[in-house]
Amino acid sequence: MEPEQQQQPPQELSKKAAKKEAAKADKLRRRQEAAAAATAASGVAGVSIDGPDPLAANYGDVPIADLQSKEVSGRVWTAVSALTDELKDRTVLIRGRAQTIRAVGSKMAFLMVRERGYTVQCVLTVAPDLVSARMVKYAAAISKESFVDIEGVVTVPPEPLKGTSQQVEVQVRTIHCVNRAATVLPINVEDAARSEVEIEKALEAGEQLVRVNQDTRLNYRVLDLRTPANQGIYRLECQVSNFFSQFLLNEDFVEIRTPKLTAGTSEGGAAVFKLEYKKQPACLAQSPQLHKQMAICGDFGRVFVVGPVFRAEDSYTHRHLCEFTGLDVEMEIKEHYSEVMDIVDRLFVEMFDKLKEKCQKELEAIGKQYPFKPLKYLRKTLRLTFEEGIQMLKDAGVEADPLGDLNTETERTLGKLVFEKYGTEFYILHRYPLAVRPFYTMPCPDNEAYSNSFDVFIRGEEIISGAQRVHVPELLESRATECGIDVKTISTYIDSFRYGAPPHGGFGVGLERVVMLFCALDNIRKTSLFPRDPRRLEP
Repeated sequence: MEPEQQQQPPQELSKKAAKKEAAKADKLRRRQEAAAAATAASGVAGVSIDGPDPLAANYGDVPIADLQSKEVSGRVWTAVSALTDELKDRTVLIRGRAQTIRAVGSKMAFLMVRERGYTVQCVLTVAPDLVSARMVKYAAAISKESFVDIEGVVTVPPEPLKGTSQQVEVQVRTIHCVNRAATVLPINVEDAARSEVEIEKALEAGEQLVRVNQDTRLNYRVLDLRTPANQGIYRLECQVSNFFSQFLLNEDFVEIRTPKLTAGTSEGGAAVFKLEYKKQPACLAQSPQLHKQMAICGDFGRVFVVGPVFRAEDSYTHRHLCEFTGLDVEMEIKEHYSEVMDIVDRLFVEMFDKLKEKCQKELEAIGKQYPFKPLKYLRKTLRLTFEEGIQMLKDAGVEADPLGDLNTETERTLGKLVFEKYGTEFYILHRYPLAVRPFYTMPCPDNEAYSNSFDVFIRGEEIISGAQRVHVPELLESRATECGIDVKTISTYIDSFRYGAPPHGGFGVGLERVVMLFCALDNIRKTSLFPRDPRRLEP
């Protein structure tokens, strides 16, 4: 959307400012950790270290030589997520991160162990021939986020546990540190996992909790990714891609791979990353658009692409990235571009249904840190013409150009109006003005000011653009020239239509944007594993 792309960068922290804020957070955290360490040290200070410990083999750091694929032991490992009361009194072997460590005097310590978002409480209690005081002291000194191997017996506590996903405990019999994390971390995973609701409640109660801002999260992304919400986001994102592909395969689509190095632009305009390709000018593909159409000309009938897309826009909005994952579809049509909208309708309704059914734990983890209401959608997706949408805006007193595009504000306003009238947050708006669509978009037969195209919206924001494509080479050439595209750079694309091409259409959607809007997140950087925007090229 042109008005949106020209927005200036929001007042976000620079890396330098972010590091200063992180330093302040570290200072607060060091005081807290120092106090905890002092408590732990006072609890174990009276432990004698004279003489050998008969239980020394039951704890300690694992030598690196033992971790170099030295042997296959045949030991059976249990996932933390599988620790339930059905395993009561069973001895299990687990590996995970030491999320929190708390010593209680010299004879007891608690470790919360985390594996892939699931947590379990592990307990060390001094007992003859089982756990020594020095073993407790060793465990209490393990740094947070270190990897540990623990063998122990599963027990069921009499009262429900708070703060852990698994409602059992592991009575530790052996503990070995596989890899130690730094003593002081740039951000604390527990801090990064807090919701704004928790932080605000603490402030009301007079307690100051560390708030980890977005730039700091992205600077130390590996640590930030360990939070339950992020584990949920990217596992959910995996399923969106999976459901997308599986639905289309069941509809007789063929998945194809398209080149990301191209001679010319696929979307027009100057928002391309240019580079030299063996002494020839080239650019990174803005979309797989041209090649998926060429695949249709190659008689594949129905194709889809899942892959990276590159946009060199100087856009600093909450929903734009310079690199994202595109989910693209192209298909022959027999009579009307509504056939493409039919696929969109059934695909996304089924996807939303499956996400709610199969990703409940992920959605709960996301919602705990970023509370949101479930998406409202109809069994048969609402379709409005662009002119109908403009009329709804005008009736509400909002000025909108009937031959222009919608900006972010009018999109959101229309989304609210649609929800109030039709009770859905997912709908299709079609017959867009031709002037705001790409050169390969087919004009409407009854009014050439409009086009056989559509956009799809979730929660008042656009996620999909689609259309019937121009399959007549002469019209393609004239449309490309009108849009300022050098026809020579896309000559092989245009030539592919000279050999006979069926009527066809398709659409493209950004994977990250779908997840962002489905979960009502406020920024697309929350759904990009390592986001690339105009100011960020690392980590």
